[in-house]
Amino acid sequence: MVFNATRRPFQANLLNLLIYNSGWSSIVQTRNTPMEVYVVFVLFLLVQFTVGQELSSGVERVGLFELRGSLGIRSRDWPRRSDPCLSWVGVECRNDGRVIGVNVSGLRRTRVARLNPQRKFSVDGLFNLTELVSFNASGFRLSGEIPEWFGERLLVIEVLDLRGCSLTGVIPQTFGALTSLLTLDLSRNSFTGSLTSSLVSLTKLSLFDISSNNISGTIPSFLWALPNLQFLNLSDNYFQGKVSNVTNKNMSLSKNCLRDLLNQRTLEECTLFYADSGLSFDNFGTPNTTQPIPAAKGKTRWVYILVGIFGGLGLIVILIVVIVVCLKTYEKDNDERRSTSSGASIDVSSVVVSFTYEQLLKSAGDFSDSNLIKHGHSGDLFRGILDSGVLVVIKRIDIRLIKNVSYMAELDLFSKASHTRLISLMGHCLEHEYEKLLVYKYMLNGDLSSSLYKKTEPEDDNLQSLDWITRMKIAIGAAEGLCYLHHECSPPRIHRDVQASSILLDDKFEVRLGSLSEVCTQEGDFHQNAISRLLRLPKTSEQPPSGSSLPTWASDVFDFGKVLLELVTGKLGISASTDDAINDWLTHTLPYININDKELVTNIVDPSLIVNEDLLEEVWSVAVVAKSCLNPNLSKRPLMRYVLRALENPLKVIRGENFNSKRLRSFSRGSLSGALFGSQRQSSSDILPVSLPTNREGTARVTDDVFPEQAGEEDIEKPNEE
Repeated sequence: MVFNATRRPFQANLLNLLIYNSGWSSIVQTRNTPMEVYVVFVLFLLVQFTVGQELSSGVERVGLFELRGSLGIRSRDWPRRSDPCLSWVGVECRNDGRVIGVNVSGLRRTRVARLNPQRKFSVDGLFNLTELVSFNASGFRLSGEIPEWFGERLLVIEVLDLRGCSLTGVIPQTFGALTSLLTLDLSRNSFTGSLTSSLVSLTKLSLFDISSNNISGTIPSFLWALPNLQFLNLSDNYFQGKVSNVTNKNMSLSKNCLRDLLNQRTLEECTLFYADSGLSFDNFGTPNTTQPIPAAKGKTRWVYILVGIFGGLGLIVILIVVIVVCLKTYEKDNDERRSTSSGASIDVSSVVVSFTYEQLLKSAGDFSDSNLIKHGHSGDLFRGILDSGVLVVIKRIDIRLIKNVSYMAELDLFSKASHTRLISLMGHCLEHEYEKLLVYKYMLNGDLSSSLYKKTEPEDDNLQSLDWITRMKIAIGAAEGLCYLHHECSPPRIHRDVQASSILLDDKFEVRLGSLSEVCTQEGDFHQNAISRLLRLPKTSEQPPSGSSLPTWASDVFDFGKVLLELVTGKLGISASTDDAINDWLTHTLPYININDKELVTNIVDPSLIVNEDLLEEVWSVAVVAKSCLNPNLSKRPLMRYVLRALENPLKVIRGENFNSKRLRSFSRGSLSGALFGSQRQSSSDILPVSLPTNREGTARVTDDVFPEQAGEEDIEKPNEE
């Protein structure tokens, strides 16, 4: 088709040029086509030329997203919500929407990806990109070996640049099938073995660089016969033998073990390498076949073995001494604890009021059942009214049924510690030999387990639940109390009985921690924990039950995580139970808590809660904090001071500026996400999805990212949004 140029020469020339270049010249054959048709046609062509072509292959889309996840590419470079052909840096597509080029050289990985390098050749997503012409990963760490399918699937690839990728193994035999290769650069890696004979099929190859590897053997003669080879670099390897007719100026053979050439390795270097590899060496063609250096190395190796044996024995002796010292220290602490339990070292007379037995008996109505609040594990609790009219709670302890140390430990705590988040001890009565009484301030709203759902009217069967603002207030108050015990007491103390019934609430729902009879110092237990680690006992990775003989601060954190889940889900009894049913419930519930997906948490939120979008973010962040507290690995649970800071700034947990993935205890740069999740990413509660194995028919392998972006480093994204 040619446009009539008699009336509008400029427009005609422009149209003819666009139509000819677009390949549409055979569609319109008449010279009498109306002008409006041409205008519409030109607009269509302009859109086609300027907008670009979106990715057309679903299989290739899966491959690209798998590559994004396995390499840990940042969302800034490869945004999940954008089309790869239009927005991904380094991805090139044809006009038909097929991927022909991928360049990851110079791209940065996410922080988690950099700290957790894959131990395999992690570009399996390329399996689906069968039209790939160019792949450049120079300088991008890809630890592991090149898989055999690499030479079976990328049959049209022309440029393969894998310089400095930390690759190992041998060059695959299947590379001989890449007959379209023009450039093959495998330099600055750790390849071993010899050059495969299949490379003789690479007749189009113009650049071949395998310098700075550990390739050995003789240089195959077919390299000199490749018709289009213009540049060859075999330097800094361990090739041996004799090379003749080296006339190509664009060839480098230095730093090898070749005969009669300058700038080669020394005899000692070559001999040691071939001896360690178990290969024979031609000794640079000299008749002397003795190899004294390996023999000397053999003697040195025996010296190393003997040093290792005696060094190991010395280390065992040192460990035994350390264990003995730890055991003696632990026994000493136990003796001190028993001494404390006898009451000789505790003076509470200056701290609280001493009541007579008759006063408290009258206050509690002779300890009648009508005044009984509940039977506690350390004593029965009764409601009482002092002569002054003050409401109190009186704990009645029968030391014939309950161990003496429980109430003495509580008195010891009140004699040395004081905080607004601990229940107030108002007095005691210790005059009877077998019956001890402790007097506490009365908490109008009882405890969390009885206040989470409460009847508004006695005759009304409907229960009213606490609103989210009040629940957050309770969570922060309880965290402040535990933070005081863990980090401000000297020595630090462990609660050991954190549950909803231990969180007491006054008339304004201010928190006071109760159930303090199980509180103990952390030091005595520290030595036992150290012994467990030295003896490799399986207790360091398990959650000890509350009140066990092996308490740690991490036990409190775990129990507090269950309390937070109770506030989020409204499920009563979570924090008080350790049976298999609750464990099964946690296994089912925790997968709905994901730092990258807010909508998932709506499946477990208490249905009685009325939350808007802003409050839902707080609920989500508290659920995420709870999940970090429930990490099954003790050492990877956050400290209570970080949990408190996260609850005080809940939105920073999910929006987390200045993400820092250092270990939980570091908390440098003020990063909440780093403190809570820096070490959690490999925990069993946050198991990352693993790529499915590929099949040989090229079926797309759907997978999530192996390295999902972290809050604070990149934008929060849903892992399965695509």
